[in-house]
Amino acid sequence: MPADLAGPLDLALGSPGIAPIGAQVIFFPLATSTNDLALRLADHECPDGTVVIADQQTAGRGRGSHTWHSPAGSGLYVSVVVRVDATAAGREQGAADWPRWLTLATGVALAEGLHAASGLPVSIKWPNDLVIAPAGTVRGARKLGGVLAEGSADGGRLTHVVVGFGVNVRSSAFPPEISARATSLEDELGRDVDRGAVLAAMLRRFSTWLARLRAQRSADVAARWSALAVGATGSTVEWQADGGQRRGVTAGIDAEGALLIRAGTSTERVVAGEVNWL
Repeated sequence: MPADLAGPLDLALGSPGIAPIGAQVIFFPLATSTNDLALRLADHECPDGTVVIADQQTAGRGRGSHTWHSPAGSGLYVSVVVRVDATAAGREQGAADWPRWLTLATGVALAEGLHAASGLPVSIKWPNDLVIAPAGTVRGARKLGGVLAEGSADGGRLTHVVVGFGVNVRSSAFPPEISARATSLEDELGRDVDRGAVLAAMLRRFSTWLARLRAQRSADVAARWSALAVGATGSTVEWQADGGQRRGVTAGIDAEGALLIRAGTSTERVVAGEVNWL
């Protein structure tokens, strides 16, 4: 592992309260996708909290069919294996409900971690984009990072979720042609950035928010996500539904993390797919 990642990561993983995050850490100089590798490891019973890191990805991806540009040494490309309590007692207590909040909770954790490491005011754009939004709105916001959560089931029961995230550290992390809508930590700060310190801060916050989820504190996630979000309330958006294009105004998120959109006299729930902010 590169020295700029290894030192801060060792310190972070040795700190109290971060377990189980970092129960196992695997680094690849080159990988197709950290999510793909983490999903394979999870299928082979790697421990809860296993962290997979790549210096470069050849097939990094985001939601849907989007690709994630992942050149060597330019960003942070990380996946974490999160196991789900599938015991009968856990199911009776509703313990398996919390994974639906993992994408939003990860957005909160990364936004807080990035702010702690850099001082930048990082916002969240529903459901999984980390953005710098100088005007406090989606319009003009530039993407700094993103989250992709992928689950695996056995017999129809969710067993684990791999939470992957990518963060642009240097301007070389994204193609020049998208510079109007993308940014990096070094572009925003105008100085060199310690990748390891940023990763350590994000994993610390991820551990904190994962523990809150597992303690059935999804309401805390909803409140904090709403405080960090841009465009989730009062913004005009378009989305596809029932085979056609719909338009409405965002109205926050509901108790299950779905985006609420008021369209005419009804309020629609959007749980997946593309939403375009106008």
